[in-house]
Amino acid sequence: MDAIRKTNDGAVLLNFHVQPGAKRTEISGTHGNAIKLRLAAPPVDGKANACLIAFLADYFGVPRKTVHLILGETSRNKLVRIDQVSEQSLLALKSHAGLQ
Repeated sequence: MDAIRKTNDGAVLLNFHVQPGAKRTEISGTHGNAIKLRLAAPPVDGKANACLIAFLADYFGVPRKTVHLILGETSRNKLVRIDQVSEQSLLALKSHAGLQ
């Protein structure tokens, strides 16, 4: 599975490997076929998932309601769907994560 995939309806599917409890929330490269993301929230009571959604909404400049956690609610491996992502934002993510 690729780290970044586009759907037929224009949304983007992103594959993440998250590290909760980090000092700050940031993209920190790749982990296998996933984008590695450090989260400054503990993996307790959904706080890490909420941090992930808030970070991605801010990163891509989209409303939080367009960011959906599809798989991995209790796992470090997560699949996220984001609607209304611009090509420029995707290129920035690829560059930031070290993807081609």
